Amino acid sequence: MAYSKRVAAQLGQGMTEYIIIVALIAVAAIAVYQYFGQTVRNQTAAIASEIAGSDGTAAKSAAQTAAGNSATQANQKRTLDNYTGNVGR
Repeated sequence: MAYSKRVAAQLGQGMTEYIIIVALIAVAAIAVYQYFGQTVRNQTAAIASEIAGSDGTAAKSAAQTAAGNSATQANQKRTLDNYTGNVGR
């Protein structure tokens, strides 16, 4: 009986570790999307327009502008007092 409980505990430990890793990856993905979100949305819009046969130049220009804004923000020293991220952009 003790052997089966030990095996079950080890399986539970493995699942817990897996869940923690998945959660960390999810948090990292959310942080990256917050940081580059507007750029990604505009690039996706440009690709979708081009695939649909429309002109995606406006969305591509907006993506380049958003990327420039992100680069500017990345080069500025941020603290919790003055951090706004890409809010409102």
